[in-house]
Amino acid sequence: LVLPPRKNSPKLKPYLWGVLLQNNALYTHVFCMKFTQYFLTTRQRPDRSLIKLEWIEFVILNPEKEQIQEDGRIKRWARIHEMDNRALRVVLLQDGETIHNAFFDRSFKK
Repeated sequence: LVLPPRKNSPKLKPYLWGVLLQNNALYTHVFCMKFTQYFLTTRQRPDRSLIKLEWIEFVILNPEKEQIQEDGRIKRWARIHEMDNRALRVVLLQDGETIHNAFFDRSFKK
């Protein structure tokens, strides 16, 4: 399922997160994410391209810490086990859904 972006709106990108086999039935988990153009551009950098979308989803749904900026953007952090427990910071727009930035935060303190 790919929806065409509306003019001047963040892009909506569904992706398959995982597959679960239970009682001989196949279940999938689809999590739709909206991104700013800034996120899509910075994600092309080598240091950002290694950040998996499922890690971003994990941070959004399971933050260890959350902080609201003065401009209304929401910062969330969580540690990523697969990356030696480094803290991933995800910045959401005021709507709480659109991803504006995601990076490993070396200065994270709980």
